[in-house]
Parts: sequence; C-alpha cells; structure tokens
Amino acid sequence: MSRIAGKVVNLSDLELEHFEKGGKYACESVRIGPLVGAKDLGYSYDVVPPGKRSCPFHSHRGQEEMFFIVSGTGTLRYGAETRPIRAGDVICCPTGGPETAHQIVNDSDAPLAYLSVSTMQYPEICEYPDSGKIAAFGGPAEPRLRHVTPAGAGVDYWEGEA
Repeated sequence: MSRIAGKVVNLSDLELEHFEKGGKYACESVRIGPLVGAKDLGYSYDVVPPGKRSCPFHSHRGQEEMFFIVSGTGTLRYGAETRPIRAGDVICCPTGGPETAHQIVNDSDAPLAYLSVSTMQYPEICEYPDSGKIAAFGGPAEPRLRHVTPAGAGVDYWEGEA
C-alpha cells in the first residue's frame, strides 16, 4: 500500500453535506483538511446552487484564504468591488478589514463549485460589513470559543474589573 494513499482524495468521491439558512445561503460542502491529515491549512469544497451563496460577506484578521473555482460562474464581492468569476480562477483573500471582505455569489443558472484553502491561524477575528457584526474564534479544539456580537456592543476594558 502506498504511504501517501491517505493524503489524496478525489472530489468525485467526497460525501457532501447540505447547508441552508434563510433565502440567501445554501451549499453542499465538505471539509477536506481532516480527510487528508492537514495540520496548518484548512481545505474545503463547496458547491453553491444557483441564486445562493455559502457564507456572509466577511473579512479575516488572522486567516488568509484562497479560492479555486472548479466549475461554473458567479460573482466575487471583494471590498467595495465586484467582478465575474469562472472555472479556473484563483482568488486571493489576504487578512485585513472591510477592504478585504469577500463573498462568492452564484448568480448563474448552474451550480458553482470551488475549493477553498485557508491558513488556520487562531485566534481569529472576522468582520461582517453587511450586518455590522464581529466574531471571535478561539481555535479548532473543543470546547471551541465562538462569540459573535454587533460591532458597536463593546465595553470598556476595565468594565467589571473594579
């Protein structure tokens, strides 16, 4: 048996899980990283149906993301701009604030499939410009810190410490 057999998966062999939230968000997806033994990078495969998106418009302060469009067409929202995307496109989403916020939208009449790769840097802070939220993620281990709050809901550093 090959020593690398467990490190290779084929997209056609993956069991995708369905996700749907409200009228805007839906996809079939799977996290590939754990299947191939990844330690420092996250790998995912998403298939987004027509008229949907897999996640809200967001930016990362700790993790960089890369997307490779496997099939289909759609629109990339990136900062204040939009641009058409298609199979074969490689998209870089570095860390930053609202200027690097990103979202892939399937505005076509066919499924849009892509691979995403991200650095797994924790802690991670994400900002959601459309909804005015901030999220903090403490890492992949359980119990996992995950806190989402409206951006203006902060308190003074010393509150509750007296």
